Amino acid sequence: MAEENYTAVTEFILLGLTDRADVKIMLFVLFLVIYVITLVGNLGMVFIIQITPKLHTPMYFFLSCLSFVDACYSSAMRGTITFSACMVQHLCFGVFVTTEGFLLSVMAYDRYVAIVNPLLYSVAISKRKCVGLVTGSWICGIINSLIHTISLGRLSFCSLNVVSHFFCDIPSLLKLSCSDTSMNELLLLTFSGVIAMATFLIVIISYMFIVFAILKIRSASGRQKAFSTCASHLTAVTIFYGTLSFSYIQPSSQYSVEQEKVVSVFYTLVIPMLNPLIYSLRNKEVKGAVGRAIEMKHFPC
Repeated sequence: MAEENYTAVTEFILLGLTDRADVKIMLFVLFLVIYVITLVGNLGMVFIIQITPKLHTPMYFFLSCLSFVDACYSSAMRGTITFSACMVQHLCFGVFVTTEGFLLSVMAYDRYVAIVNPLLYSVAISKRKCVGLVTGSWICGIINSLIHTISLGRLSFCSLNVVSHFFCDIPSLLKLSCSDTSMNELLLLTFSGVIAMATFLIVIISYMFIVFAILKIRSASGRQKAFSTCASHLTAVTIFYGTLSFSYIQPSSQYSVEQEKVVSVFYTLVIPMLNPLIYSLRNKEVKGAVGRAIEMKHFPC
């Protein structure tokens, strides 16, 4: 059949996690609570870091950027959505989630320099380099997402417009296309694989040097403090890369919509909520800054 005879899809219907009305209500309340906690936690983290001079260091600059990204990409979800809006949602989500991966690797490099070469830290992680690393992360995220969104926009979507997901996730959209999606799948597997492996490799190598440096510390309390500083970031990295690898770095023949929906809840909702908790609850400086902010009674009008 000629492509001109297809009925073009103008909107997509996102089914969500379940079609049961009673379960949908409970999930709505649960996810609303998670979303509010996510916004308050991440935007609160950015605010606390900005108003606390003691936290104006490279580590907290990267953390505030990570919190901003978490607040953004957890906000990119809708119900029924037009085709163009779906493409925009996919573009935004791709930018935020890719940028987060690069920021996590940048934060690993920051911890590596701080622990392995503390005397050179102010030189190696200068303000200019911090801005450059964050800007580079955003540029890489934009380029990666643009490539997938443009290739997705060139596909034909015929009569099927019901997406078995709660957002415009590219594997779910590829299932609905009546075009040949082999190039899209190759791009997804290649770019996602390369980006994930490159950023994760930076994290692994950084932590290998960090572990060697920590083991050389003679003081037990010093080793414990160093390990505690890295544990929060390592926890966030493990959850983030573990869930994304399951979702995107696999052949389409092994793709399971139901399993992917459950996993995607973690990297779209749970991880953005947990990150500020992971980084703040184990950090005395952040907890102290939060306590001082709460005790302030004379905010300027």
